[in-house]
Amino acid sequence: MATSLRIAMLAPPWIEIPPAGYGGVEQVIDLLCRELVRRGHAVTLFAAPGTRSPATVRPLLDRPHPEAIDDVLYEADHVAQAFEQIDLAAAAGIPFDVMHDHSGFTALAMADRIATPVVHTVHGPFSDAIARFYTRHGHRAAIVAISRTQLADAPPDLAVRAVIPNPIAVESWPLRRHKDDYLLWIGRVAADKGPHRAIDAARRAGRRLVLAGPIQPGQEQFFESEVQPRLGGGRAQYIGEVGGTRKQELFARAAALLMPIRWPEPFGLVMIEALACGTPVVAFPEGAASEIVVHGDNGFLVDDEAEMADAIAELADLDPGRCRVSAGRYAAPGIAAEYEAVYRELASQGSSEEQVAPDLRPGQPVTVSRLPRRRDVAAQAGASTVGAT
Repeated sequence: MATSLRIAMLAPPWIEIPPAGYGGVEQVIDLLCRELVRRGHAVTLFAAPGTRSPATVRPLLDRPHPEAIDDVLYEADHVAQAFEQIDLAAAAGIPFDVMHDHSGFTALAMADRIATPVVHTVHGPFSDAIARFYTRHGHRAAIVAISRTQLADAPPDLAVRAVIPNPIAVESWPLRRHKDDYLLWIGRVAADKGPHRAIDAARRAGRRLVLAGPIQPGQEQFFESEVQPRLGGGRAQYIGEVGGTRKQELFARAAALLMPIRWPEPFGLVMIEALACGTPVVAFPEGAASEIVVHGDNGFLVDDEAEMADAIAELADLDPGRCRVSAGRYAAPGIAAEYEAVYRELASQGSSEEQVAPDLRPGQPVTVSRLPRRRDVAAQAGASTVGAT
């Protein structure tokens, strides 16, 4: 029987876990912690105050900061305190075997400043600036991507330890085979997410559309100019941000989820949430939609609003049971097992002078990135401890 691991899970400081509404990264962390604890591992979760988890929760800041997402002040404070606690645990003789970072850029840039090996999941797309950041700092941790599509814009010399998609607790989502007549769009109300395009496609198809999701700071003008004017006539309704059972029922009853995105979305949790409910996805082939949606099986891939309207007319040809089955690829137990394999490999190399990570990008020869030996900072840490219990 495999020995249990001591895992430090580093969440972002912005939103408590599980999130009440919007919070895709926080949903991923919640499920991953639950499964790792169920598998017998000792997980300490460094997260925003108010977090609830079967893992040992260690809040570091005074409160969550949803109003300041990506503010470097709070991120740096959060990461620095987590690193201190991880070093103190090592100094007390109860070190973590691995730290899994979901918190952003700061922890990766400083990952070789602690003795504990670091796994870093890339949750966002690679813009030119972000690609340059990973070129400079990606060697400091074991990098995990969440889709192969995400890697298309990655720097050519970035070595990736594994490609592991985001998880879902499939059994927690209700399967409904008989659908209502409305279509669903759900997400951040932003131009790249395409709520205005969803309204246009639904209007072309003569179908009712429900839109749900937060209007985040800076997006008010887009909503007022592009979304609100399209809501007239009673065929499109915006209901704000939703969560919990209401969100699940919206997914389960919808005839389809529309995803007219125009950005390289690295994953898209809403797609697998819909599929888990037996609800097909009609999407533009941007980002990971082309990996998740199998055309003619669990949805349709279309190029524009006109094609989306045509695909909506073909929804009756799709089987909700097949949609549900396709979500099984992302079931939380399997995803946790894939991460556990990465943890064990990295932990076994923790005392080695070099760590080797294969390049898993499609069509590329296998290369390696050699990670520098980590400094033995644990011996210099103080006597106060927070361990993986």
